[in-house]
Amino acid sequence: MGDTNGQVVAGGNGSGNRLDQLYRPIDVLIDKETDNLIICDSGNQRVVRWSRRSGTTQGEILIDNIVCWGLALDDQRYLYISDPDKHEVRRYQIGDKNGTLVAGGNGEGDGLNQLKWPNYIFVDQQQTVYVSDQNNHRVMKWNKGAKEGIVVAGGQGEGDALTQLWYPRGLFVDTLGTIYVADLGNHRVMRWPKRAKQGTVILGGNGKGEAANQFNGDTGLSFDRYGNLYVVDYANSRVQRFSIE
Repeated sequence: MGDTNGQVVAGGNGSGNRLDQLYRPIDVLIDKETDNLIICDSGNQRVVRWSRRSGTTQGEILIDNIVCWGLALDDQRYLYISDPDKHEVRRYQIGDKNGTLVAGGNGEGDGLNQLKWPNYIFVDQQQTVYVSDQNNHRVMKWNKGAKEGIVVAGGQGEGDALTQLWYPRGLFVDTLGTIYVADLGNHRVMRWPKRAKQGTVILGGNGKGEAANQFNGDTGLSFDRYGNLYVVDYANSRVQRFSIE
């Protein structure tokens, strides 16, 4: 807190596919138990791990040849990766290269057992997988071991009604099952209570723009322990922080 300059903790050696480089990294998480960063290195179609210890100069490849987008780590340290090319989410033990299918995997489509360009994911303590099913304009919930998912937000086609989403991206689910989702196409963040048929706009929704109450393509979101919500405002090249009631 208070720093005006960041510190490079992975990459920083230009774009490329060497072990000391990244190319279009798109998601990252911290494995607190081993003090590692796990990074979706999307341009290299791989997931890599970098130690957070000082002096680390290169990463190691965990999974190769994967069109990765979203990452999540559950309480048992299983790694979840969304693959928008295969329209699926898989769960991996760290070190396992093949993984287990946990959502989608039945081709591209809008059936309850299908996904269409899944991106960001969230996994709760029950190993329930929530996924932003971008091109179906919905958020899906897949219970552990389920063969199909449940629509928990959107799913009414592309649009800006309170029952709709338009290219959902960043995702967070609280302990009550309330879903927070970055609704990229509508430049807003929505909150959907558990089993609700429609959501409420909690941030943005004031058209595309660069004012403090506007977004221009909000893609990622994250909460801190104090309840502050951080939103990646993609085309405005900024991250905004909001305190949420």
